[in-house]
Amino acid sequence: QVQLVESGGGLVQPGGSLRLSCAASRIIFSIYAMEWYRQAPGKQRELVADITSGGSTNYADSVKGRFTISRDNAKNTVYLQIDSLKPEDTAVYYCHADPRGRNYYGTIYTRAYWGQGTQVTVSA
Repeated sequence: QVQLVESGGGLVQPGGSLRLSCAASRIIFSIYAMEWYRQAPGKQRELVADITSGGSTNYADSVKGRFTISRDNAKNTVYLQIDSLKPEDTAVYYCHADPRGRNYYGTIYTRAYWGQGTQVTVSA
């Protein structure tokens, strides 16, 4: 069974930093684009950052310059470094693995997976 396990969330003061991790198991991690979403209370889930299988990154405008996504294929792990935290960053952060239709040795991978989420709370 595929598992995505997030960790690293917590309570932090404004201006602080956190590093979230998402460890994947039972997928061919290197072929998946990895994405971080967040969902604040009463709001829709939003994409904040993604990294392709080739290592290209994209960020939501609201987090550019403060969030950094990276991946370690040897450890099947994706990271989200969050700096200069603001109260509006408070949310549950979810990891999402999406193969984006990758053709890998003749097999097309389309199924995506979600982690269970990790809470980030920014408060003085």
